[in-house]
Amino acid sequence: MTTVTSPLAGRAIGLAAVPDPVFSGVMVGPGTAVDPVREPSVAVAPVDGIVVSLHAHAFVVVDGEGHGVLTHLGIDTVQLNGQGFELLAAKGDTVRRGDPIVHWNPVEVEAAGKSPVCPVVALEATPDALADVAEGVDVPSGGTLFTWR
Repeated sequence: MTTVTSPLAGRAIGLAAVPDPVFSGVMVGPGTAVDPVREPSVAVAPVDGIVVSLHAHAFVVVDGEGHGVLTHLGIDTVQLNGQGFELLAAKGDTVRRGDPIVHWNPVEVEAAGKSPVCPVVALEATPDALADVAEGVDVPSGGTLFTWR
């Protein structure tokens, strides 16, 4: 079983509240989303593992059980072409839960007309594989978002 923790502080709002049909429709996978605190922050690894995909606006860490967790920093933020994001890790890095991955500022994302809501998704999982999914609660960075059986 894998415990997936929040890559940032904010409010867990659930995927249905994400303003993007791909995430809200659970097409990428099940999970939840975090509406982040509006201040510059560092998005951290939600699990121990290897960074297998890394972009300014999104990253995937795969744990030792092969569970891939996608953290997407905001919605449509790929259109910002990395502006306002600073990579703190590299693809292929082995990371521990809580290690810094990307520095960003949700306030700048909103100022650019994008949503700062951050989906945290269990890739290639079925909804019934997740338990204790956080929704409607405030979470600290490192707080539990869900468990993956």
